[in-house]
Amino acid sequence: MLRNPIRPLALVSLLIACWLLPPQAARAESAAPPAAEQVESIDQKIDRLCKPATDMVNRIVFFPVYTSPEKDAEGKPLWKVPFILLWLGGAAVFLTIYFRFVNFTSFRLALRTVCGRYSTKDDPGEITHFHALASAVSGTVGLGNIAGVAIAISKGGPGAAFWMIMLGLCGMVSKFAECTLGVKYRQIGRDGKVHGGAMLYLTRGLAERGLGPLGHTLAVVFAILCVGGSFGGGNMFQINQAASQIVNVTGGAGSFIDQNRWMIGAIVAGIVGLVIIGGITRIATVTSKLVPIMTITYVIACLIVFFNHADRILPTFQLIIDSAFSKDAVVGGVLGVMLIGIQRAAFSNEAGVGSAPIAHAAAKTRFPASEGVVALLEPFLDTVVICTMTALVVICTGDYLNTGKDGITMTSESFATVIPWFTYVLSMAVILFALSTLITWSYYGLQAWKFLFGKSTAADVCYKLLFCLIVVVGAAMAPGNVIDFSDAALLGMCFPNLIGVFILLPVVRRELDRFRAFSKRVDSGESVEKAAAHVMSQDG
Repeated sequence: MLRNPIRPLALVSLLIACWLLPPQAARAESAAPPAAEQVESIDQKIDRLCKPATDMVNRIVFFPVYTSPEKDAEGKPLWKVPFILLWLGGAAVFLTIYFRFVNFTSFRLALRTVCGRYSTKDDPGEITHFHALASAVSGTVGLGNIAGVAIAISKGGPGAAFWMIMLGLCGMVSKFAECTLGVKYRQIGRDGKVHGGAMLYLTRGLAERGLGPLGHTLAVVFAILCVGGSFGGGNMFQINQAASQIVNVTGGAGSFIDQNRWMIGAIVAGIVGLVIIGGITRIATVTSKLVPIMTITYVIACLIVFFNHADRILPTFQLIIDSAFSKDAVVGGVLGVMLIGIQRAAFSNEAGVGSAPIAHAAAKTRFPASEGVVALLEPFLDTVVICTMTALVVICTGDYLNTGKDGITMTSESFATVIPWFTYVLSMAVILFALSTLITWSYYGLQAWKFLFGKSTAADVCYKLLFCLIVVVGAAMAPGNVIDFSDAALLGMCFPNLIGVFILLPVVRRELDRFRAFSKRVDSGESVEKAAAHVMSQDG
């Protein structure tokens, strides 16, 4: 926790003021009363007030290092290369090489660990490896997998799916490294509550290496961005796409529900509020039940579509690969598709963003890298499995060719070509996906909020009320504005997080070696307690 919470409070207040303060032209426009025939609904007012904030945050986070000389019909560049995507993608590739492809070599070890082979009930922490994985997966497996994939394909074509999968494989190592650090530098209070995440390994870890001031600064920046990410990608995007699906099955555009989406947000906000009061233990209990049910339901639906289009599956894979390296596209075209795939994959699996270590820090374990190897399963499940299945559904049914739809509508109509009634089942799955992600991200944001403003009851209640209010706002806003703000708010967290990860790589490598030595002794027949005592005695 910061010694002086006034400074971050002032900084957050200044950022909020800048976001919500419309530019001069917008103020002048809003000053004029709307014409009688153009009276704004509550949803439209909310969207108009939030748009300046969305535009500003998007410009800051996605500043380009290169802009294509080609222009579209409106005179805008066809594509840009934002530094943040190079930063995320480059880090994932570098870490994969640095740890010698631990995403493949330790995959079986990860499965054995999540099943509890190397754990005891007396290990420090609050929740099991499986519950930690379920909590973190519930924050990643969500509407980014259902709507985000369709958005990527509609913008970049089938080839975007290939680059999503590639970043998902490399992102497994990013997630491994940051979650190992999350457990290594966590704090366990006298009441047994665990406090962890990038805020702590940035401060404590960098202080160990004589970089205390840098770590402190990076931690404050990360915490502010994490609060913003919890409001954006972890909140607004989820409820916005869920509201769109509810509108699709209750009357469509122009219906009463469509004109009053804020009501959907209000109902969901009440449900979320009831759950998040319980903290990580209740969150883990809820998500460990929700995630398997909704994931299995979604996977079964995908398999039904594949069965009905069995003759199109192999051609679809071929189309994805051909589009990713299209001979008809210039280098700029291939790069544009790659960037779209990277952006949507990073948003979906959050590898390198620094959010997952907050949930994984609560795992019961004596070896930080044990939770790191468990965490590498997340991007695999999220991007390599679920996102790939969604991409195949959208592409093989051909619905991605119908442009002008939001992501969730495109995916829903793709399923409807084979399973007409699945639109209603998908609506329920979408609500469950949104709820699980909202619940998990409320915990992430709360930990960052407490780091900034202290662990008082007042700070706790203030954040939870604000989070629930944002649910209403996110439901009312236009999808385009929500996607832009969510991408910027969530992905911006990777800047301070990955700086800390790079500096602390020797720590991660040492912890991986310790856990591998421990797991080998257990696999050879030694008891967990005896193996742990032996490895810890070697630490000196």
